[in-house]
Amino acid sequence: MKLFQKDPAFYKGVFSLALPIALQSLISIGVNMLDTIMVGSLGETALSATSLANSFISIYHIFCMGLGMGASVLVSRYWGMKKAAENDEEKSSDTAEATAGAATAAAEADRALKQTVCLMLRITLGLAAIFALLTLFIPSAIMKTYTSDIEIIKLGDVYFRWSVITYFFLGTGLVSTIVLRSVGQVKLPLYVSIGVFFVNLGANYAFIFGKFGAPRMEVAGAALGTLIARLFEAAMILGYLFGVDKKIHFRIRDLFMKTGSLLGEYIRISIPVLVSDAILAIGNNSVAMVIGHLGAAFVAANAITSVTQQLSTVVIQGVSQAGAIVTGQTLGLGNRHKTMDQGWMFFGLGLALGAVSAAFIMAASHPIISTYKVSEETVKIAEQLMAAISIIIIFRATNSIMTKGVLRGGGDTKMLMIADNIFLWVLAIPFGILAGFVFHWPAFWIYIALKSDDIVKTFWCLGRLKSEKWIKKISTGKYKTI
Repeated sequence: MKLFQKDPAFYKGVFSLALPIALQSLISIGVNMLDTIMVGSLGETALSATSLANSFISIYHIFCMGLGMGASVLVSRYWGMKKAAENDEEKSSDTAEATAGAATAAAEADRALKQTVCLMLRITLGLAAIFALLTLFIPSAIMKTYTSDIEIIKLGDVYFRWSVITYFFLGTGLVSTIVLRSVGQVKLPLYVSIGVFFVNLGANYAFIFGKFGAPRMEVAGAALGTLIARLFEAAMILGYLFGVDKKIHFRIRDLFMKTGSLLGEYIRISIPVLVSDAILAIGNNSVAMVIGHLGAAFVAANAITSVTQQLSTVVIQGVSQAGAIVTGQTLGLGNRHKTMDQGWMFFGLGLALGAVSAAFIMAASHPIISTYKVSEETVKIAEQLMAAISIIIIFRATNSIMTKGVLRGGGDTKMLMIADNIFLWVLAIPFGILAGFVFHWPAFWIYIALKSDDIVKTFWCLGRLKSEKWIKKISTGKYKTI
């Protein structure tokens, strides 16, 4: 139960995975900011239209993240099993029966790994087809769920028409990136994301404003620029996965393999991740709606803090994903005791990173707020929110690394789905509503109430980790692992 241990190899391994993932997230934030700036120069109507259209597309993005992270739990475990079997095969070379048994185990783990990737890609493509058809046939109806402004709806329709096939490239590129990370391939996705940044920048500039001989397409140009960037990303990632990668060794023909023996296990482990992430996204939107009804000053203050929050959590997100990968691989190797030791170290890492993030937020608070020309009321609320965030971030960092990392990597996805949503819907949202609209507390305490699930969840994670009930057996379709 030591939170901090002298284990350089562990921390080196974690950050070798986490930092490229964090940098990739940072680049994604930069891409989104560039898109906003470029489209924003066309006027508020154009910005609103693309923003609302992307709100619908982001639902698909959330589903794909859930599919990818769910598959990652299985892939990292199977990858660890495969490595353990290959090691056993090398050590047992003097016994033909033992060698054959190890070789069979390695082949079984490899088969299950490929089946997981196959199922993930099939479901992703199926969802892409559904979203593409909705975007193609009822774009106006979709836009009307977000706004009643006729001009915004018309521009949203234009954006949607150019986004129909983007889903296929966005989804397959995203889930394949997550799977590659699960076997330690983190540098390639980072390099590709850097390329995506510049491709998106160039394509947007050319087609939005009509530069380099391209037609001036404005909102349509923004959608086309995104499409080109996603096409580039998918081509690079899938090209590597299908043709070059020697770890997963997945090839196009494997898309047609039989997956019935693993389907039940895939649904049991992966689907709760998808459901949990999707419902949490809806819950977070509900939190945003509560904030939206607290007044323009509160909304503006929250917007000022949002970029700071994103920047302060990129490393935490990277460590969370690294936690899932490391935990899954260690369990796949059959080392339960080491997994528990690593779990406690991840908990300590969460506390440490949360403290560093809190210090960053407090230090950056005044300089960031002072760059905005807003009312004195907004400034005061923003200062209170920054103070509240600096406290909440310690808990959020810790429980994020545990729920999205260690506990998820252990296969505890069903319990996490239940816990995440109970703490959000039964505690945080009702408490936040009471704090804001009934008790009329100051902004600091309203925000603490709205994020109280982060605090309670951290203590729940502590108990769950200690119980060891989060370490679940995972089947390859034929065999169970620890």
